[in-house]
Amino acid sequence: MPSFDIVSKVDLQEVDNAINQTVKEIAQRYDFKGSKSEVTLEKESIKVLSEDDFKLKAVIDILQTKFVKRNISPKALQYGKVEQASGGMVRQIITLQVGISKEKAKDIGAVIKETKLKVQSQIQDDQLRVTGKNIDDLQEVIRVLKGKDLDIDLQFVNFRS
Repeated sequence: MPSFDIVSKVDLQEVDNAINQTVKEIAQRYDFKGSKSEVTLEKESIKVLSEDDFKLKAVIDILQTKFVKRNISPKALQYGKVEQASGGMVRQIITLQVGISKEKAKDIGAVIKETKLKVQSQIQDDQLRVTGKNIDDLQEVIRVLKGKDLDIDLQFVNFRS
């Protein structure tokens, strides 16, 4: 029975490379001379620390540019609120979205059912498996899901016929 998996994964090595490039660019840019700005990777989140809101937004903009250049979707990032840190600095935590939550998986399953194709979707931990008798139906499901804006970065893997 043909099937494929729907997952949401982020290559942590590429994230680390993007963060390192961001730190290098901040050190070289004239508008950051003499200011304190930090970007650090902590397991599945990124901590951005800067002197004020303006510089924080500039650092995040640089970070997003580096992510896009390294083929990491902006949808894979969830931004926390900007909060005050010690020494009059501001901090923002950006969470990397790894895996599909149960609620998102149910939403994706509902979208698949709306297509009225002869396929079944099954939630398996942090991914979805879609099976069907016809490969064309599975490819149609992929096309429909790519066209929908689900606020999550989806990859389609393990396509088996």
